[in-house]
Amino acid sequence: MASAVAAVIRPVGALAEKGVTHDIAIRRFKFVPARLEVRPGDVIRWTNFDLAPHTATADDGGFDTGTMKKGQSRDLMVTDGLSSTYHCAFHPHMKARIDLS
Repeated sequence: MASAVAAVIRPVGALAEKGVTHDIAIRRFKFVPARLEVRPGDVIRWTNFDLAPHTATADDGGFDTGTMKKGQSRDLMVTDGLSSTYHCAFHPHMKARIDLS
């Protein structure tokens, strides 16, 4: 599973400078905002503010941030076809959506 994550979750380089960075806070067992509209070249950054560990895991398996402990962040470069619903692997009631515009 780690190799699949490495293919999608990676350091953000020069392409990110052309896009927008969208911050998603994980607070009180919710993704805030719960719905996000993005474009290819944008970056999504999840930051965990809860004491509990969380993930942002695509329902279709297309991406997974891996475990984020309190204070940790993960970035994802937006590519064509990314639109997806996602959840926390530890807390499946935590759900959100990414829409590609």
